[in-house]
Amino acid sequence: MKKIILLTFAFTVIFSYQLKADNEILVNYSNIAEAKYKDALILAKEMHSSIEKFMNNTNESNFIAVKDSWLKARTIYQQTEVFRFGNPLVDDWEGKVNAWPLDEGLIDYVDNTNYYPSENDFSNFNVIANKKLKVEGELIDASVINPKLLSNKLHEIGGNEANVATGYHAIEFLLWGQDLNGNESGSGNRSYTDFDLEACTNDNCDRRREYLVAASQLLIEDLQYIQSVWSAEGQARLDLLNDQNNGLKRILIGMGSLSYGELAGERMKLGLMLHDPEEEHDCFSDNTHNSHYYNVVGINNVFLGKYKSLDGKVVSGPSISSLLSEVDNGLNKKTKKSIKNTLKSMKKIVKSANKGVTYDMLIAEGNEKGNQLIQNAVDSLIKQSKNIELTAAALNINDLQIEGSDSLDNPNAVFN
Repeated sequence: MKKIILLTFAFTVIFSYQLKADNEILVNYSNIAEAKYKDALILAKEMHSSIEKFMNNTNESNFIAVKDSWLKARTIYQQTEVFRFGNPLVDDWEGKVNAWPLDEGLIDYVDNTNYYPSENDFSNFNVIANKKLKVEGELIDASVINPKLLSNKLHEIGGNEANVATGYHAIEFLLWGQDLNGNESGSGNRSYTDFDLEACTNDNCDRRREYLVAASQLLIEDLQYIQSVWSAEGQARLDLLNDQNNGLKRILIGMGSLSYGELAGERMKLGLMLHDPEEEHDCFSDNTHNSHYYNVVGINNVFLGKYKSLDGKVVSGPSISSLLSEVDNGLNKKTKKSIKNTLKSMKKIVKSANKGVTYDMLIAEGNEKGNQLIQNAVDSLIKQSKNIELTAAALNINDLQIEGSDSLDNPNAVFN
């Protein structure tokens, strides 16, 4: 009887210790999420300040400053995508700020000789040029372009996800315009005079200004919300902490799904298979290399449980890696190395872009070296994803269910 009691006591102690260890990992993960969304919000506010300055003094140098602030803002936001797939609240929200690709004709003028919209009734709405819009028999008053119009009336209008009216990519399109260069060198080339009230080009400069300001304001509001849900009493944090049985699994689903289905599959392999620049993530600005790189930085931060904020403060604590090191340190080292190798592969793509050969050029048909550079990164992501699955198994986490992709799992379906 004593032996049974002692064994029961030992099991209870071990189980309690494990719950505490898991909880500490979830808390640290939530702290990193809160810190990253806070930094994303800071950079969005900086971008808005640069937009206001541009509105007050509309010239080339101020326009360049706005675009630079957008590029800077992406460096942090892309790191947060690792929190998306394992957290339903974040996944439901994400479409407001990072949905892509978009039918840009919904927002503004397009070059019809190079613009072939899909089966989308609203792909040529051009809200900037039209103050009255008829949607499924309902007349919409668009005489004033404000956050409410963008969020409540235009975004995903008609139930079509291609009708992106808000977020980073709507702002990107307004700043760069269409990239009409195909797989050749060059990004979008919108002129600052598209916003100049005195020397307006392409008409409706007043409304284009309204749209840019409204989209920026709305981005700030959306980021304020997502930061708040990761705060001490925030819904996303509490939802995770209260899900003790699946908490670590959700972290690994987020890492694995971004690595495999989303990044390796939908964002990289698909564009490589089709050689289509329209499939690149930041297609107007040719910033895709950075977006992909910072996705992997975010995965690495979560695995290691460590993030350095913009203010220099380091948020760190127990992590998947530290727990795995106690169970299978060999696998821990192997997983660390696989993520490190992916970062190296992504850095080569970044280096190429910095030398003038951007992502859309690398995926071009016939560019064997460029194609191989992308494929190497895809291969690294696949290997990394397999190690994430092995990590789950080592931690006795079953049925991981990471996101898949036809581009990787059923490539023939892409061309059917």
